[in-house]
Amino acid sequence: MNPALMLIARLLIAPMFLVSGFGKVTDFQGTAGYIASVGLPMPQVLAAAALLVELVGGVLLIVGYKTRWAALALAIFTLAAALLFHNYWAMPANEQMMQQIMFLKNLAVTGGLLMVMAAGAGAWSVDRGR
Repeated sequence: MNPALMLIARLLIAPMFLVSGFGKVTDFQGTAGYIASVGLPMPQVLAAAALLVELVGGVLLIVGYKTRWAALALAIFTLAAALLFHNYWAMPANEQMMQQIMFLKNLAVTGGLLMVMAAGAGAWSVDRGR
């Protein structure tokens, strides 16, 4: 596999998680409130877990360390977020289009993460192609 393309792929996926995770740090109560608004239990615990998964997973993707595990964790997280927070099929018609786009974006990112999991980090990583 082309090591440059593997690095570029990791670098293009990671910022979504880093920015989102940092947003959860800077507005933790807002994040917990949003989680509570969809009826999930222990919103503060889930907000803390989400920011850890996003920040740690994003950093691991960038440096290419434990990349397969990081990609799997982020894929599960992203798929869960799609199903729990972007369930466009259960929303009012005026909200469906944007939520469907967000849902499909999350599915695409999940697919990319599963490809990273399958292929590994590539040669230009701490994992060195594992």
